[in-house]
Amino acid sequence: MPTILIVDDNQKVIDMLRRTLIYEGYEVLIAMDGQQALTQAQTHRPDVIVLDWLMPGMDGIEVARRVSKADRVPIIMLTARDALEDRILGLDSGADDYLVKPFEPAELLARIRALLRRSEAVDAEKVVTYDDLSLDPVTRDVRRGERLITLSPKEFDLLFYLMRQPRRVLTRERLLQDIWGYDFGGDANVLEVYIGHLRTKLEANNEPRLIQTVRGVGYVLRHAE
Repeated sequence: MPTILIVDDNQKVIDMLRRTLIYEGYEVLIAMDGQQALTQAQTHRPDVIVLDWLMPGMDGIEVARRVSKADRVPIIMLTARDALEDRILGLDSGADDYLVKPFEPAELLARIRALLRRSEAVDAEKVVTYDDLSLDPVTRDVRRGERLITLSPKEFDLLFYLMRQPRRVLTRERLLQDIWGYDFGGDANVLEVYIGHLRTKLEANNEPRLIQTVRGVGYVLRHAE
């Protein structure tokens, strides 16, 4: 379930976008100024940012520049400014798409889906790393340092999912839904079993644990606190 960060200082716009996105099945984060947006982006690593240009203090252009420099997150810029030079400035700042207000929610949803498809296509072939752990989705090689680790197909899918969202707490429900499917009806403990298998293989040489349990919630890939 992708996470969308809405950045706007207009509460009515935020409420409308939040209702629309939640109805479509997205998880939604909110920021009402540029600094909140940077904090949310760094902490939660959203899949797409829907970013208003005109905000008090740090505007959307500066937010886009800083986010693009720190971490490549797809950005849709929202603004009433529709001049060609404004569009160029918005895209050059790091935005991936540009939507002029007023807009139809259906068009915004279509643009979000397009950005998500583009990101998935790029990520599907890119080696992902966290600490000394690396995973190559093309060769399906997984290594802890120089040690090659053999995983079953479902173990690989689960680890890949966790590694694409490091430091983000993922609920048991979301993991079961996205890895095993909406209609999964097997043993309710299957996730715990697979997490146990992954930990055994990743920590075979007494390496530090990277898959942490968040009690009552789910799991997260990060160093122990």
